[in-house]
Amino acid sequence: MSDRIIFLTGHLALPRLEKLIVGFGDEAREWRVINIGVKVAALMTQEIIQRRLNRPLEADRVIVPGRCRADLEVLTKDFGVQFERGPEEVADLAEYLGRSHSPQDLSKYDMRIFAEIVDATKMSVSEITEKAKTLHGSGADVIDLGCLPDTPFHHLEEAISSLKKEGLKVSVDSANIDELARAARAGADHLLSLDETTLSILPDRSPVIPVLVPRPHGDLASLRRAARLAEQRGISAILDPILDPIHFGFANSIARYVELRSNEPDAEIMMGTGNLTELTDSDSAGITAAMLGICSELNIRHLLTVQVSPHTKRTIQEHDAARRLMYASRSDRALPKGYSDALIQLHDRRPYATTSDEISDLAKELRDKNFRIEVTQQGIHIFAKNFHEVSHDAMSLFSKLNVENDGAHAFYLGAELMKAELAYKLGKRYQQDEPLEFGVASDRNEEDTTRVKKIGHTMRNIGESKIDDAANS
Repeated sequence: MSDRIIFLTGHLALPRLEKLIVGFGDEAREWRVINIGVKVAALMTQEIIQRRLNRPLEADRVIVPGRCRADLEVLTKDFGVQFERGPEEVADLAEYLGRSHSPQDLSKYDMRIFAEIVDATKMSVSEITEKAKTLHGSGADVIDLGCLPDTPFHHLEEAISSLKKEGLKVSVDSANIDELARAARAGADHLLSLDETTLSILPDRSPVIPVLVPRPHGDLASLRRAARLAEQRGISAILDPILDPIHFGFANSIARYVELRSNEPDAEIMMGTGNLTELTDSDSAGITAAMLGICSELNIRHLLTVQVSPHTKRTIQEHDAARRLMYASRSDRALPKGYSDALIQLHDRRPYATTSDEISDLAKELRDKNFRIEVTQQGIHIFAKNFHEVSHDAMSLFSKLNVENDGAHAFYLGAELMKAELAYKLGKRYQQDEPLEFGVASDRNEEDTTRVKKIGHTMRNIGESKIDDAANS
């Protein structure tokens, strides 16, 4: 018979916690979730628990959230039931309870990614097609062909035809009405960006879905008039109030999206994030997560992305990861936290797997001369039998290893120690013979990972005579 467990929680975590408990099936039939009536776990005080939790408690254990700082000994004595502090994150509860659980389902999303090829007019049809296939493989749903001012796009129709043959959705973005009309006739799925004065290039009940913008810029009244006109003519449309860069109307443009959704509750809306990701000197993953959080709250289901600047070379992957994260957390009515590490690129949530004391104890028990490397808050540890050194930088350790005459072993240790130093400086989880994880910021090549493991296994088992000298010096 399983323990009778009560889980105390607050409003924000309640839906997700309930879903997690249900996922345990029959083994959780004696478990109960109680909302103590606070918004977040950190606000759950000892006094609130004592006042709001009904007695007697028909339970063997009561688990409070990790951020609850109540005196558990007092609560245990007061209620006559064992109180214990669980993990800080709901996602870690299964591990805390010693139960296995299925990975988070991140297969679903409801936002479409438009990926713009900004210099399509300068590329050949084959180059456009190969670029489009790469973008689609990264997560793009629609390939947007960007047209340049005063640059003829003679092969526009051929490019659209080539992309359609690949089974891709196509949009065309141009300030030239003639180019947009040509794109519509050639079979484009979307046209960017029409307004109330240029919508006339499409016939009534056109299968082409235009993205409508305000004219003049920022005039929501004109955008809403364009939407009414499209509706009257039987044309489906997507509305885009236009996101402006920081210091050039960014805050006001966010307000426009909020106002538009308030006035047009059923409209399809687009947000182009490039004015933030491309025009802000900041890693784009966090920007993307925040902007797609806004999109999730406002039910904005179409995203126009640009991937031009070197610092935004993973924008499509970041948008793909963010839309999945937001869908899952919104479905759970939960914070977008604890679902995936795809957008956590520089600093890990739990960077250190062990403590310095644990490593010291392990080092004392070792009976072989092979070097182990780990990272803690105190620095980089390298240890073996009768040998344990700690430093903040890899170079200072090399002279103590006595491998200067063993090139292969020195190379291996140098590579691992530099990786450990990088992990220490960034606050990332380090694991010997495993690549550092950077979320969707880099590809994870399983073949390379396997090769690194094999090399590491070999290197740890050679040069023992030299290691023996270091261990006993």
